[in-house]
Amino acid sequence: MENLERVLAEHPFLKGLEARHIELLAGCTSNVVFKPGEFIFREGEDADKFYLIRHGKVVVETFVPQKGPLLIRTRTKDDVFGWSWMIPPYKWHFDARAMELTRGLALDGKCLRGKCEEDHDLGYELMKRFATLIAERLEATRLQLMDIYGDHS
Repeated sequence: MENLERVLAEHPFLKGLEARHIELLAGCTSNVVFKPGEFIFREGEDADKFYLIRHGKVVVETFVPQKGPLLIRTRTKDDVFGWSWMIPPYKWHFDARAMELTRGLALDGKCLRGKCEEDHDLGYELMKRFATLIAERLEATRLQLMDIYGDHS
């Protein structure tokens, strides 16, 4: 478990988190490996985890009828993805698929919600980090939409 705690503590998303909180997170964490083309989650399924990528590439996409999959974002080493575990009804809004062999850590959402209820300091720290992440992703989406639908004259 000590090695898992070290890996969590060194991940950019969790860097600076108190050791006691890293220890709590480690109890909710497992190593994961995804093969190229493998879906990690699908839109509408229960959102029960979030992921820290250690190696590889993941695309977040949505399916558009008559067009097929539409790329939203690509996630790579040191990225985090999957924040729907925090917000009821805990359902995925997009698909996530490994584009190459991808190794990472999966943090169990139900376990984390319980730990955050027990330790509000942990909940606050995670909420701050995810709020920043969500704001950055919304801004990136806004810029992407401006590029697609903006005035091109």
